[in-house]
Formats: sequence, C-alpha cells, structure tokens
Amino acid sequence: MNREKISATIITYNEEENIRDCLQSIKWADEIIVVDSGSSDRTVEICSEYTDKLFLNTWLGMKEQKQFAVSNASNLWIFSIDADERPTEKLKEYILEELKNPTSDGYRFPRKNYFLGKWLKHGGWYPDYVLRFFRRDKGYFGGINPHDKVIIETKKIGTISAPILHYPYKSLTKYVIKQNLYSSISATEKFNSMKKKKISPFIILIKTASKFTETYFIKRGFMDGFYGLIVGIGTAYSTFLKYAKLWELTRSKKGARY
Repeated sequence: MNREKISATIITYNEEENIRDCLQSIKWADEIIVVDSGSSDRTVEICSEYTDKLFLNTWLGMKEQKQFAVSNASNLWIFSIDADERPTEKLKEYILEELKNPTSDGYRFPRKNYFLGKWLKHGGWYPDYVLRFFRRDKGYFGGINPHDKVIIETKKIGTISAPILHYPYKSLTKYVIKQNLYSSISATEKFNSMKKKKISPFIILIKTASKFTETYFIKRGFMDGFYGLIVGIGTAYSTFLKYAKLWELTRSKKGARY
C-alpha cells in the first residue's frame, strides 16, 4: 500500500555537536527542511550533506521559526524535530505505517529526556508528551515562547506509545546557559502580555519555592537521585530568574529584547 509523504523540519543555530546524529535519524523522511538562523560553526555545512532544502532566516522566535520551516515544506505531513532529538526505530516504523492510512490530524508521543547522560523518569521529565507529527493544513505552531506547541484545529489527536529521545543537557554549563536564555525569553513574553506592568517581589519567592516543591516532591524528582536534586534546584533557579527579570522589566517601565 502506498503511503503519504512526510517532510521532516528542523531549526538550527550552532548545532554542529548534535545535528549530524539528528539528520542520520530522519534520513527515512521524504524531505528534510532545515532553517538556520545564522550559525557560525559547521552546522550549515553538515546539513548541506543531507538536504538541499536549507533556508537561512533571521531568528523570529521559537514558534515563529518552526512555523517558517513548515511553510517551506512540500509535503502534507510534517515531522518537526529539534537538533538534540532522535526518533527511535519504533517511532519511525509507527509513523511510516500510519501514513498508509492516517486516522488523526496530529499525533503525540512520549519524550525520553536525558540529563547529563541519565534518562530522568520523574520530576515531570517523563513521559513529557510532545505533538510533532501532524498535517500542515490542520495544525500550526502556537504557544508562548520559548515553549512552543503544535495546535491541531480539529482536535483529532492520536497518541503513539513509541518515544523520541531528547539530549538537551550534556553538561551543567550548557544547562545553566540555556536556563538563563529561556528565562529571559519567558520574562519578556510575559511582560509584553501583561496589562498591569507590576509584580510583587514576594511573587518571586513564592514561585521559586513552589516550582521546587512541585518538581522535587509532588512530581517525585527525588526518585532520580542526585540528578533529580540538581534538576529540582535548577528548575527553581530558572523560575527565580524568570520572575526576577520580569520584576526588573516592570521597574524599567519598558520591555527588553532577549
């Protein structure tokens, strides 16, 4: 039986450490679309070995950049993947089989997140369902940056049990750098959406403590051992940065670009 074709989409910026393994893992896609936002390393060079559908585009924001990638795809079905993600063989097989007779307009699947080489099973890190396989005429990237998400207009969403692998943090240094970046983006987005540009300093303390309690105790991050403790503290720290930066923005009475 013939199947419908699929386009794999990726956005990149200085991903030479990750991108080759990512591209190798999606060679089965009928088309690979890469949108780069000005990498200064070998990312573009490596991508050119796997696809001629390589677009250079000024950074627009997470959801905007991913939607730009979708808009340049030739096929109806989209498989959006990040440079530090890899579909498992079972996920690949499921997708290809489902394309013979799709029953939904979008599909979500669990994501196995690795932290410093360890798969974290608690603290909200698993199953961490993500919707990345969808019809481009029925779905689009929305959400609030930096936490984009695919929105399916028809609500016809299927669930796939096979996971995707995610390797976002290979060192603590990179983890801290990303938390700093993401907290800046989140603070700016929240500031721009606030009608009343005011925040109490007490909110910073409350949000920080609540996030640690949620991650480490309620979502049982402690069951991941010392890794879980690092993540619990790191998540609380990221929350602290977000609201402290938001407080700073309200003091300046004007927004700031991240």
